[in-house]
Amino acid sequence: MPPEIPAEVQQAKMRFGIIGNAPALTAAISRAVQVAPIDLSVLVTGESGSGKEFFPKIIHAFSARKHARYIAVNCGAIPEGTIDSELFGHEKGAFTGAIGSRKGYFEEADGGTIFLDEVAELPLTTQARLLRVLESGEFIKVGSSTVQKTNIRVVAATNVDMLKAVEEGRFREDLYYRLSTVNIAVPPLRDRGNDIMLLARKFASDFGERYRMPPVTFSDEARGLMMRYRWPGNVRQLKNVVEQTALFDAGREVTADDIEQYLPAGGPVYTPVIASAPSHTYDREREAIFNMIFRMQKEIDALRAEIEKRPAPAQQIATPASEVREMPMSLVHYHHPAAHTSTVEDITADDITAAGSAATPQPSLTLEDTERETIRRSLENNGGRRKATARELNISERTLYRKIKEYGLE
Repeated sequence: MPPEIPAEVQQAKMRFGIIGNAPALTAAISRAVQVAPIDLSVLVTGESGSGKEFFPKIIHAFSARKHARYIAVNCGAIPEGTIDSELFGHEKGAFTGAIGSRKGYFEEADGGTIFLDEVAELPLTTQARLLRVLESGEFIKVGSSTVQKTNIRVVAATNVDMLKAVEEGRFREDLYYRLSTVNIAVPPLRDRGNDIMLLARKFASDFGERYRMPPVTFSDEARGLMMRYRWPGNVRQLKNVVEQTALFDAGREVTADDIEQYLPAGGPVYTPVIASAPSHTYDREREAIFNMIFRMQKEIDALRAEIEKRPAPAQQIATPASEVREMPMSLVHYHHPAAHTSTVEDITADDITAAGSAATPQPSLTLEDTERETIRRSLENNGGRRKATARELNISERTLYRKIKEYGLE
């Protein structure tokens, strides 16, 4: 019995028209839904035509940015000479043909989500600019010297082996790790089992309804061929083949021979790949960390909901003054005379002597004089080292510098 699909995953599939029940696909969608509320960069990997473009939409729709803009950019379709201008904007006169100032995608999508498809095609100079945006939220328009800020979430996708691209020097290693804070792997169609026929029937039905043509059905031989075929073009190729059969064989039962004529000559039939010894990666460790973050997020949400359900107290409980600790503004502690009263037993010979000497008139010192003398003596004791003096007086260095300047103790 297949495991039950979570409600949020089912909701995402229905909202974006995703067909299939393969465990790998369900896991990828669940991962996208989980990471959506947490503002991390995401890298979606998978073969061309496997449906990577759905995942940034899911992440945006289930995030707090869902009411802001979502912009998808195909990095491989923009010429190298204009990619910086497209992403970050340019000022008037920045290059030939720049007749006016223009906002880039990172400025237009401020507060929202930007999807960088085929991110591995970015030039190295643009990769450096993108890294700065991811690390500090800052960018500079082409032809400008003014630093601008943007609050944006980046979701990237690629069908390239990124680690190989990093080894070959085609992609910055620091940018790769910054983009792939969370990695979502989209399974190829050949690994999705019965999803192949679910998609085929869906495409055939949609084509027939759209063009008011009788739908096709698939014979057992046709189904067997489609399940064995490797589908190098993935879902995109399957849709192309099914729509051709739905057009030219409308209302018929499609056979294996009918399917084969729409496949590339000598097209490979799927055979399992022999697994090689896996190199050590940190995927499991990172998976454990992100699962912990997701659990903490859910627990926080549950606590917040519980707190909101409780009635507000009629009167706030005041924090005892004894528990409030503040940085002292003065070095001299003032004690109210009534705060301490001496009894007869408290009086000693030293007190009597002190009382006798007190009869002699002494010049009265102000609070400022006492504070100044305290600072001066501490500086002398610490050889003028201000950091040690501040630590001894239990005040910040900034306060000490201000007091030194105020009392002329430089």
